[in-house]
Amino acid sequence: MYVSLKDVAARAGVSFQTASKVLNGNTAAASAATAERVLRVAAELGYVPNALARGLVRRSSVTIGVLVDDLADAALVRFVDGAQAALAAQGHAVLLTAVTPGEPAADALRKLLEHRVDGVLVVAPGIERDEGVARVLRPGLPLVGLNRMPGADAVLLGSDHRETGRLAAEHLLELGHREIATVVGPRGRHVVRRRLEGFGTALAAAGVALPEHRIVESGWSAATAYAAAAALLDRAGEPITAVFAQNDEMASGVLRLLADRGVRVPEEVSVVGCDDLPASRFLVPALTTIAVPFTETGERAAAVLLDLIAGKPAPRRELLPVRLVVRASTGPPPASDLPTIDPREQP
Repeated sequence: MYVSLKDVAARAGVSFQTASKVLNGNTAAASAATAERVLRVAAELGYVPNALARGLVRRSSVTIGVLVDDLADAALVRFVDGAQAALAAQGHAVLLTAVTPGEPAADALRKLLEHRVDGVLVVAPGIERDEGVARVLRPGLPLVGLNRMPGADAVLLGSDHRETGRLAAEHLLELGHREIATVVGPRGRHVVRRRLEGFGTALAAAGVALPEHRIVESGWSAATAYAAAAALLDRAGEPITAVFAQNDEMASGVLRLLADRGVRVPEEVSVVGCDDLPASRFLVPALTTIAVPFTETGERAAAVLLDLIAGKPAPRRELLPVRLVVRASTGPPPASDLPTIDPREQP
């Protein structure tokens, strides 16, 4: 049971107004003895200030809603962590709501809005085509998203997905690879299409084809990427010397499949991931990847949302830079005088 300010005032024998002033730091509003008594009683009762009420009095934002759709996604969790840390550092509360499987995202958002949050961060790429979300948003609500929301007036923050694909392709091209394939996420997703577009465009600019049979769709997990990579190798009509997986977890599945097939990385096949999750450097071999600044994006999203709440101008769209991180999973393709690797011949 929560202890209220009225409880403290009654126990200390002072007015509600006096107790409020003392507990908000204005000890000069009462005598030294009275102020000391109020503070002692508050400590004895375990009084915790009502941040929402204090925020309303000060006319400042104190509660931020965060809507997420996949807390198992390590990349999205980094975004949320960055935003929450930035908000907490300024004394703001964060109310997190996850979209449960089978639940309409609009219902989850409606529950969040019932708590009268002052602004919302949306970290839910799975709802990028959900038109129901915009219908429950109240007009003028400050809204920042990592993903698109049809019909919603939201500021979008993220990274340049075409650039992530381009960097991966150019790295493999510079190493000398020409027989290149890719394992992609669900192809209906915006991020998947853009990363594939950047990857394919960079290859085409170098005169390297990316035929459809070298593009295999997967889920975002290592297990689904393992199966997808197996299908890729089994159906390839020619040798493959490099694979770009659209996130690091998928890349770990590709690495395991190659290890199980007896294919050496990077001597025979190079592998590039995307995201630069902390575990990527501990894979065997350590994974070359495209670093996406999820934590920094979360911090920036929090700052932009607070600006919107304060009525300050904010960009409608902002992309943070990505960068190539070269580790041990990539190297030059096998020399032309060495035996050619045909994936169909792997055990």
